[in-house]
Amino acid sequence: MTFSHVDDSGAARMVDVAGKDVTVRTATATGRVDLSADTVALLRGEGVPKGDVLAVARIAGIMAAKRTPDLVPLCHPIAVHGVTVDLDVDDAGVAVTATVRTADRTGVEMEALT
Repeated sequence: MTFSHVDDSGAARMVDVAGKDVTVRTATATGRVDLSADTVALLRGEGVPKGDVLAVARIAGIMAAKRTPDLVPLCHPIAVHGVTVDLDVDDAGVAVTATVRTADRTGVEMEALT
């Protein structure tokens, strides 16, 4: 098995994407945050004293996607053209879906995960 971010000697490297065509690329990542029933009730009501927790989480997700090359080693700094972070509160917690779009030479999978 070979890994694109490791050279023949085992050293980490950044993949050269200079020869790739610029194309529109989209990636979506999903996950969930399990919460206690009390916390879910706070999210559904107006009981969080510091304000709209979900709005802050959404903005944090968007900012994280934009800063992925600063946070994840070997990620290419690319132009992120769009980010959506959807948060769905259910009885057990919050389902998170992040979608990132670009027109570049490499994908945005890490940005969506971040």
